[in-house]
Amino acid sequence: MTDTFPVAIVGVGNMGGAMAERLLSCGWPVHVCDRIPQRSAALVALGATAHAQPADAARPAHLTIVCVVDAGQTRDVLFGAGAIADAMHLGHSVMLCPTLAPDDVESIAEQLRPFGLHCIDAPMSGGPARARDGSISLMVACAPTVFERQRALIGTLSCNVFRIGERIGDGARTKLVNNLAAGINLVAAAEVLALATRMGLDVSATLDVIERSSGQSWIGSDRMRRAIAGDLAPRAHMTLLEKDTRLAMQAAQQVDFRGPLGAAAHDVFARASAAGLADLDDAALLAFLAGAPPPPR
Repeated sequence: MTDTFPVAIVGVGNMGGAMAERLLSCGWPVHVCDRIPQRSAALVALGATAHAQPADAARPAHLTIVCVVDAGQTRDVLFGAGAIADAMHLGHSVMLCPTLAPDDVESIAEQLRPFGLHCIDAPMSGGPARARDGSISLMVACAPTVFERQRALIGTLSCNVFRIGERIGDGARTKLVNNLAAGINLVAAAEVLALATRMGLDVSATLDVIERSSGQSWIGSDRMRRAIAGDLAPRAHMTLLEKDTRLAMQAAQQVDFRGPLGAAAHDVFARASAAGLADLDDAALLAFLAGAPPPPR
């Protein structure tokens, strides 16, 4: 049996909460903290220990998983008031799981170094259901010794671990490439189904064809099935792929790359968010491109 040790997760929303459930179900001691206390309280019933401050969650942990939304929130929980960096013991590790700009990951790792803390650049992909069953994708970049020390934990979180390399920031770069593909595919799926609607086709039957033909994509099927059912409860807010495609475009600009589709996909997410769909699931792209009004809140 794998030797376990205390783990902290700061940010237990859809993904962080599902990761906590996975670890708890596999016998790992988990300490949690979230700005919305009800999220932590729900995990207490499963065996987690809840804390009001990130530092209190991180203090007993050998590794702290940061699963907040963006670089600003990441820096705040790591280095702000009641911060993780001051609380963790020398030689322990911080795993960064949000989708961040590579420059931000690199600078955060540099900021952690004077505290004697290792950084694991480990963005994730796959959604809450896969996080609960341990099948999310983890794109891991860190020093080999750090990876080996955390191999059991990482393997518990994911059976799809991609060892990207040693250079901090390469996990983030890989995630941005993946999420740009996801954004392009989602916009494409919403566009063609909006066209099918305008043509008078049965949109569900059209998606049946696409799913078994050359136009198939996982994200297209996942989101468009929900859109057709009118289920826009947010699993992934519209603003997330807006942010991720923006970061991908910034990373592309830094290496002087200009492709034909990425900027167009980002523009669609930005316009949909500005049109009042920001807090809805990104499946709402179908209604947006079809010209339907935003659904009532």
